[in-house]
Amino acid sequence: RNMSSAGPEGRKKMRECEGLIDSLVYYIQGAIADHEPNDKATENCVCILHNLSYQLEIELPESYAQSIYMQRRNISSNDKTPGCFGTRSRRVKEKQQDTPLPEEKSNPKGVESLWHSTLIRIYLSLIAKSTRNYTQEASLGALQNLTAGTGPMPFAVARTVVQKANGLPSIRAMLHVSHPAVKKTAVSLLRNLSRNTSLQSDIAREVLPDLVSVLPECVPGSDIACETTASICYTLFNLTQSSSHNARLLLSAQGLPKVIAISMNDSNTFSKASRAASVLLYSLWSHTDLHSAYKK
Repeated sequence: RNMSSAGPEGRKKMRECEGLIDSLVYYIQGAIADHEPNDKATENCVCILHNLSYQLEIELPESYAQSIYMQRRNISSNDKTPGCFGTRSRRVKEKQQDTPLPEEKSNPKGVESLWHSTLIRIYLSLIAKSTRNYTQEASLGALQNLTAGTGPMPFAVARTVVQKANGLPSIRAMLHVSHPAVKKTAVSLLRNLSRNTSLQSDIAREVLPDLVSVLPECVPGSDIACETTASICYTLFNLTQSSSHNARLLLSAQGLPKVIAISMNDSNTFSKASRAASVLLYSLWSHTDLHSAYKK
């Protein structure tokens, strides 16, 4: 577990180590089958896999990169546009989501297992069944790592989480835990998932009211709570930017007074949340059909 957090070279060597990833997955599968999701060894295994999935899209071996990212050649670099939330335009995102995804191998080996639907379902199972905070956080964090990029693989993982494995209820439950790091990681994962335009209606329906309910009444006083609040605002931005229906959902969930209060913070110490709330408000105002509802 310590070695897996030793940096890019350490991760590369461990991913290449024959049988290591397969053994970790095998152990966790056994623990879940035996209804033992809370043992320390399972926590260690998940934390290792979490670390090995970090920056996976960038660090993939060339052979995998060629087969999985062949589609990227079709995307012109001229289509990139600067914006508040990354350098890729909505048009580019939609192009990527329309691209056929590589077929999944039925018996993945080694590094292939890291983004396979079998392991995605294992993470979701641990999120639902384990009561160990580190196990929950590592499972959420691994899914966050796998959905962090802009290529076909992160979007395929996102689709598996939301549509194929019905993972949103388990992730939603983690928004209401008392452990701040678990909550923060759950929100970061939802933020990644919400970038996928084809999943936004599902995500809004399942978790938008919960996201609003965990928003604080004003800018929180700790760094981790402030980061979580900013992440919630950016997730809501993604969900409402192109959907008047989702913006109305936010309104009916009594989200507007909270967002306004967070945006009006004058302190420079925790400005990240205020800035995110302001960007969300600016986006919400673009839905002109809701202006009268907003004013009320």
